[in-house]
Amino acid sequence: MGFLAALDRGPSARAALEAMSGAPAQVIARAPGRVNLIGEHTDYNGGAVLPVALPHATWAVAAVRTDGRVRVRSLQRRHDEVAVELPSVAACGPGLSPTWAGYAVGVLWTLARAGVPVPGLDLVVDSTVPLGAGLSSSAALECAVGAAVLGVLGRPVAGADADLLVDAAVAAEQQVVGAPTGGMDQAVAVHGRAGHAVHLDFATGAAAARRLVALPLHERGLALLVTDTRVAHALADGGPDAEPVGYAARRADCEEAARLLGVPSLREAVPDAVEALPDGRPRRRARHVVSETARVAAFVAALERDDRRELGRLLAGSHASLRDDMEVSCPELDLAVTAATGAGALGARMTGGGFGGSTVALVDEQSLGQVAAAVDEAFEREGLAAPQHLVVEASDGASWSPV
Repeated sequence: MGFLAALDRGPSARAALEAMSGAPAQVIARAPGRVNLIGEHTDYNGGAVLPVALPHATWAVAAVRTDGRVRVRSLQRRHDEVAVELPSVAACGPGLSPTWAGYAVGVLWTLARAGVPVPGLDLVVDSTVPLGAGLSSSAALECAVGAAVLGVLGRPVAGADADLLVDAAVAAEQQVVGAPTGGMDQAVAVHGRAGHAVHLDFATGAAAARRLVALPLHERGLALLVTDTRVAHALADGGPDAEPVGYAARRADCEEAARLLGVPSLREAVPDAVEALPDGRPRRRARHVVSETARVAAFVAALERDDRRELGRLLAGSHASLRDDMEVSCPELDLAVTAATGAGALGARMTGGGFGGSTVALVDEQSLGQVAAAVDEAFEREGLAAPQHLVVEASDGASWSPV
């Protein structure tokens, strides 16, 4: 048993870029993946979420070209390379195939559409964010590439440009790749802060109200253990994070529930009205969103007073709701949660959109090895492939530096 290291992939990406381009790299950009502590399937329903930026990240190394071409190579995809003419990026938009390159080139399209003077580029990307693990490898890729573009233009990832990057990454995922996700992943990939979770409230729509919540885990002798079950999930056909029917169907169910309740979003729904809904499936989806939004507020309050029993209870309640009402868990996720809590974790739940992916457990630091070993043993007993574990410390969001 081991833990996936958050290695710096900048040097490997830089070497590959200079070999591909024959010219020196100009900018190295980085954007993290994320794990969501609590608040699942609430962002697109006007609710609140509480994600943390991972130490595991995607790097994008860039050099400007003068011929108007864009070349993007991934060191994770057997050195796959995609080349397009820059003028064609503006025309590709929603017609671009939803492969890994759609996330990267899609950001160039959305930035250019927003008025950013995107130049011709050579780009090489590399990452330590596990693909298909529900840890937002797609948003990390989008935001790393977008940060690299800002870097070659000499524009810091701050202020209005940080918000521009979030919007461009969300638009790339929704409009180019076709994944009907909310804006949580991109917001935390840009606005994450070391030592903090990011509370995002989507009550006003895509432009979430944002505030930092202190997460002094190490000072309290605690740690976050993320377990990638190796059951790959997906949010759009062909993308690194994609399940077209499941995720889109859950979103449609929530929209139908809001329509039946006569509210603009499930954020405005109240429990009594939800339970009065005649149709079982919309009722279950609405029950999850209403209860999960309440759990986010309670979780923040429990963090502030260091109420570990309550934190564990809320994590367990979130998982049960996602399993039973949202119906987005799977046997491997349930097994990882049960094994972790049985081995002494304070609480655990599935994290991300579901249908596979990862769990997150709150554990005493001294119990990390014990809890991870118990999960491994449970998977072995069931004849499942060994899961992969990450120890998470809240990290900073997207940035770039000159080479």
